[in-house]
Amino acid sequence: MAVAIVELAGGTPKQAAEAMAIILKNMLGSVCDPVAGLVEVPCVKRDAMGASNAMTAQDMALAGITSQIPCDEVIGVMYAIGQSMPSALRETAEGGLAATPTGIRLEAEIFGKPKAKLVDYLVN
Repeated sequence: MAVAIVELAGGTPKQAAEAMAIILKNMLGSVCDPVAGLVEVPCVKRDAMGASNAMTAQDMALAGITSQIPCDEVIGVMYAIGQSMPSALRETAEGGLAATPTGIRLEAEIFGKPKAKLVDYLVN
């Protein structure tokens, strides 16, 4: 989104890449844990926050602020992080917020039987 905003604001491809690197660096480590496999929780709110971050990244890039780590390297790291994450945290609705007691209850209310499993660290 930051790239599109830079483009719409008349920025250069270099500025678009700077905005991309800035925003993506701020999202590294994000898990994808849709409750009941639906985008309403927490994805919609995360997308809104991402849009806000994208606006900030495009402002920074258009102001001449550069990312110390190039866009291509940030994308590579984001891919590597995604590959190293447990599958329960990769849009499977089996971990993270989807595996909280409320997430499991909501899934059962919506679909009848929950897929998510409460992870040990949430119990303690």
